[in-house]
Amino acid sequence: MLSKMYSCAVQGLSAIVLDVEVDISLGLPVFNVVGLPEAAVRESRERVRSAIQNAGYTFPMDRVVVNLAPADIKKEGTGLDLPVALGILCASGLFPQETAGRWLTAGELSLDGRLKPVKAALPFALAARDAGFKGIILPRENGPEAVLVKDIEVMAVAYLSEVVEFFSGRLEPSLFSSGDVPVEPETLDINCPDFSQVRGQAHVKRALEIAAAGSHHVLLSGPPGSGKSMMAKRLPGILPPPSFEESMDIARVYSITGMTTDGGYTLGTRPFRAPHHSISDAGLVGGGPRPMPGEISLAHHGVLFLDEVPEFRRNVLEVLRQPLEEGRICLARAGAKATYPCRFMLVAAMNPCPCGNLGNPARECDCTLARIRQYRSKISGPLMDRMDIQVEVPQVDYEDLASSGEEESSAAIRERVSEARNIQAERFNGTRCITNADMSSDLVRKHCLLGSNAGSTLERAMKTLNLSARAYTSILKVARTIADLERDDKISKSHILEAVNYKALDRPVDAM
Repeated sequence: MLSKMYSCAVQGLSAIVLDVEVDISLGLPVFNVVGLPEAAVRESRERVRSAIQNAGYTFPMDRVVVNLAPADIKKEGTGLDLPVALGILCASGLFPQETAGRWLTAGELSLDGRLKPVKAALPFALAARDAGFKGIILPRENGPEAVLVKDIEVMAVAYLSEVVEFFSGRLEPSLFSSGDVPVEPETLDINCPDFSQVRGQAHVKRALEIAAAGSHHVLLSGPPGSGKSMMAKRLPGILPPPSFEESMDIARVYSITGMTTDGGYTLGTRPFRAPHHSISDAGLVGGGPRPMPGEISLAHHGVLFLDEVPEFRRNVLEVLRQPLEEGRICLARAGAKATYPCRFMLVAAMNPCPCGNLGNPARECDCTLARIRQYRSKISGPLMDRMDIQVEVPQVDYEDLASSGEEESSAAIRERVSEARNIQAERFNGTRCITNADMSSDLVRKHCLLGSNAGSTLERAMKTLNLSARAYTSILKVARTIADLERDDKISKSHILEAVNYKALDRPVDAM
């Protein structure tokens, strides 16, 4: 007997449909899986055999051959357990091929027939919809993730027997509604810390508000204990909630890594990633024999925070250059290629010198000029150029710490940020650009119109600080965001001056 089930395999951020063909013929009792399976797929033979028997069905004592087509694509993961088991039971005559052929299935089997969640449920559901299947059958834990895809039925089950009974026509399980989307983009994570808890540092809050409004990269420099990490962790709370499309983009990345089912990500929120400085370049941008997303892709549409950035290895920091410019990362390995999105806000924090006391009036810095230069040289000039906003974070005064007055909440700041983002969405409607930080050179010339005296002010700043062409564009983008926050059509002199002030760390060390 011959049967055919359908499942999926992951390729980068997408999934392709696989034919799971099962042939049961007379011969010695063997169970072979062909079609370029990797170790976890080959091991499915033992899981499938035990799951079928412990679920109350009979495993055929004949020659069983499973072919995974197309055969030239490597099959990985445990999601093929369920379609292989169903193919064997279908070939044994338990249910008709016509019913099963309208559904795409994926799931890992326990030895008792229970289904365990799989990675990439969201790309699987998208592939099923695009291929014209009636629906997709997944483990129960993957249901809330797959139901994000509209125009396809999703059935989430707990046992192999439920699928067999459904295909046999003896069970009518409840299906997730295609319109029942469990993501509410308007609702932010209530556990996000609030800016009202931050005392003082008004100019730093202002800089982070501008950064959030235009999605600009930020570098915070200040002595230990000045609140750099504290404020960076509150940045997601002032970002506008992701749209449904952005939530889908984020969920696809996390679905590939399996982090939507293990509590590593909450659907409908903006991610905040803070990797340790011991991370490798592959861990940061992605990689491996089968290229997987790195931290920059996990921060897509969110925030990537690098604390104590000079402690990161230089080669790790340098791989950020191209992703910061392009918003995507292309990974090429000997056996596979993959492209992942990585449009994120980079927030970095550092001390002004190795001891951390440079510029602190209360403590004396004992670092030599050579040590300070060596410390700061860990961040290359090209990477520093890409930091649109550079802010010095001083120690907080006792008066501010002991003050009982109320600080502005994240909700109030987020309201202004959302208004500025709405202005940008209207401005860039019909283009691939989302925020001011994404503007190309043509868009900068078109939308960064300078008012009276603004051009001469920028010219003097460029010559005085000896800034690069990239810094020139960066200043215009930041000035455009400041103007958006003030609802001005043109960039004025005050906007330019504030934007130039955020390039303070581009000055030589001996000039500070």
